[in-house]
Amino acid sequence: MNRKNTIPIIDSCSLDLNNKTTIHIDDLSEYVIKHDNMVFPHKHNFFHFVLFTKGSGNHIIDFNHYKIQPFQIYFMAPGQVHTWNFAGDEAGYVVNFSIDYFQSFLLRTDYLERFSFLQGKIEHLIFELEEPCRAQATNILDEILSAKSVGLSEDYIRTLLLQFLLFVSICSEKEQKEGSNPYNHKIFNSFQQLVEQQFKSTKLPSIYADQLFITPNHLNAICKAYIGQSAGEIIRNRIVLEAKRLLINRNLNITEIANELQFKDNSYFTKFFKKYTDLTPEEFRKQL
Repeated sequence: MNRKNTIPIIDSCSLDLNNKTTIHIDDLSEYVIKHDNMVFPHKHNFFHFVLFTKGSGNHIIDFNHYKIQPFQIYFMAPGQVHTWNFAGDEAGYVVNFSIDYFQSFLLRTDYLERFSFLQGKIEHLIFELEEPCRAQATNILDEILSAKSVGLSEDYIRTLLLQFLLFVSICSEKEQKEGSNPYNHKIFNSFQQLVEQQFKSTKLPSIYADQLFITPNHLNAICKAYIGQSAGEIIRNRIVLEAKRLLINRNLNITEIANELQFKDNSYFTKFFKKYTDLTPEEFRKQL
């Protein structure tokens, strides 16, 4: 775990690297017992998802609180911050797999981008599986557990995991509500990817619009149609989120965080953060 210049990172979090694989699946109740020392805000450098078959309490992803419900499923992309406060009655499945798990398996290196719930966007990362989907979803995860336990082919396990992701994408209402205009949907996804890559250095919507070969007004219209926010709001929200993530690490002072986010000075960063959170960085840190 890194202690300086970053948020606490769990580098492998039980990824079964000793067995030359980059996927880990576990019974949720057993996983929580094994990792009871991890109940603090942290992030992973791999994909992580949990399917609850029962339980109570809550979990927190990127500072948003979610109450646990039976057959709720949440997905986390690398870099998202989370912790949990389970009541001790949880059951289900937890799966971790590396960023490059499918890299040598699928011809299209961008294949996972088709799954909105793997992109770390707050509007897509959590949902409840409807009754008709539940048995099939748990059956696939049980099959992965069994395949892992008896050491079956890694490619076979990959196909099972891909089957699960495809099945969930079909069951998810959010996947089915994808915009009807393929061009606008591609523009919106491209904008989100650019923001993720450039939000520290590029804070003006017009620059992103130029890169996408559209006007700022067109970009705003697309963003509002998909998630009800302007392009500027999406950029600012990403900056604020990263600031919150960095404030978790008390080894970083406010000046270092301002520099990391490429603000011209500490004062400007503090004003920006307070404008959009109603708290100074120091006040937010005291709440953690």
